[in-house]
Amino acid sequence: MFLSRPSWVCLAASVLLTACGAAKPAPPPPPLVVVAQPLQRQVEDWDDFVGQFESPSSVELRPRVTGYVQAVGFRDGQEVRKGQVLFVIDPRPYAAAYAQAKAQTAHAAAALADAKVELARAQALLAARATSQQDVDTRQATAHTAAADVAAAEAAERAAALNLSFTRVVAPISGRASDAKAMPGNLVTQDQTVLTSIVSLDPIRFRFTGPEAEFLKYKRQDIIGPGLTPPVQIRLQDEADYRWQGKLAFVDNAFDTGSGVISAYAVVNNPGDFLTPGMFGHLRLMGSHPYTGLLIPDQAVVNDQSRQLVYVVGPGDKVGQRFVTLGPLVGGLRVIRSGLAPTDRVIISGVQHARPGKPVTVRAGQITPSTDAPSAPQPPPALSATFVQ
Repeated sequence: MFLSRPSWVCLAASVLLTACGAAKPAPPPPPLVVVAQPLQRQVEDWDDFVGQFESPSSVELRPRVTGYVQAVGFRDGQEVRKGQVLFVIDPRPYAAAYAQAKAQTAHAAAALADAKVELARAQALLAARATSQQDVDTRQATAHTAAADVAAAEAAERAAALNLSFTRVVAPISGRASDAKAMPGNLVTQDQTVLTSIVSLDPIRFRFTGPEAEFLKYKRQDIIGPGLTPPVQIRLQDEADYRWQGKLAFVDNAFDTGSGVISAYAVVNNPGDFLTPGMFGHLRLMGSHPYTGLLIPDQAVVNDQSRQLVYVVGPGDKVGQRFVTLGPLVGGLRVIRSGLAPTDRVIISGVQHARPGKPVTVRAGQITPSTDAPSAPQPPPALSATFVQ
């Protein structure tokens, strides 16, 4: 029996559809992820603060007497020592005043000696009944007045000697001097004219402020307090690492009511006087005692709105999730404070393919800290340059 043409076409189409259904492709394999257990290392937390260097001792030098500068005993910017003569003010007027005061003292002393002789003579005459008691009392009052005159003259002499010594202006502290503000021939006024300034530089202070939350953390961990000097590390604006070492030496006794911060400073050795008052820097202060931290790559952390989580691979190579509390970065790795166990298999690569409850293809990896040193900030380029002649 022969089929008509329409029937033959329908039969061929039916056979073709049956063949297509038999060749349905297999489902794709689970996505590939790399897993590793968290790295365990001993770590310390450090908190960063911005601050400024200052001199522990700074003084503006002013003259104690008025006069004309006769000599300058230092070079601008020179290191000076305590007691070094820096300025000499013309001493001749004060030397003359001192000589006059000495003469007045001698005159008063002679008058006192004469008064004592007259008093002794009057007392002898009174014993012989050759004079009156009134005369003796008068002579005694004269002797007391002469003694007071001697005391006043000696005080004036000491004041004149002091003024004469003030014509030699000496350094009250050791340190680096600024430039001389008065040169020979300039008139300087007592307690008004600034002659120069001196700052001590070694050791130097680094002052900074901290919020109340950090202060409470340090107090509860016994990091700061009476007799405690925790170490600090400082880097300058153009440095990549914290190369300056020091110790926290002072924490103020009250918070600033306006800003809510407390002031503190660290003491830093300054060999060669490289650090200069007024320079800014970054200080980091030990924020915890050493502890064992769990570390994973920072890219393994997933942000879920206000929470952070990491994906782990559990039994049957199925993906699970752990909500974690993050710590600081160290060696390019993120410290996990809580939410993760040392035996968890954390997905460190292929996180974007992981779905909770879904299977994955697992490949073992390893977590290693980065050894790359941070690059130092680059200084701004010069505005111009010239060819060397």
